[in-house]
Amino acid sequence: MTAVLDRIDLKILRHLQKDGRLTNAELAQLVDVSPATCHRRTQRLFDEGFITNVRAIVAPQLVNRGALVIVGVVLDRSTPESFREFEEAIRKLKFVLDCHLVAGDFDYFLKIRVGDMADFNHIHGTKLIALPGVRQTRTFFVMKEVVDNAPLEF
Repeated sequence: MTAVLDRIDLKILRHLQKDGRLTNAELAQLVDVSPATCHRRTQRLFDEGFITNVRAIVAPQLVNRGALVIVGVVLDRSTPESFREFEEAIRKLKFVLDCHLVAGDFDYFLKIRVGDMADFNHIHGTKLIALPGVRQTRTFFVMKEVVDNAPLEF
């Protein structure tokens, strides 16, 4: 059973979502606890899986990945084996940021960042359609990112 989060735990999570670079002393001051208490609580949040990772958010345009593409994938079969094979293969593709199994007209949605349409065309023609079990893909080029990677509200 997962531990219940109190208001201090929730404040720690909210602040770290906004700025993962906060020092323990800064975070302790923001949530109004001692640095030792803050460190203990933050470590517990990591240990119990409430915080799974801390990482930098890189500006995609500055590293030649300014084009965001969403790809809907339909597999030729809906079996546990075909899902497993596709998922094993997709995990190896470094250009795939997210892969979600979904209900509805598609089996999976992929979130991919590339430099431009030509980059995506190459990836599509050499990698995506060669994935195991892929029957069909539908590509959506994102024209404007309205909300991306928003913090969880709780």
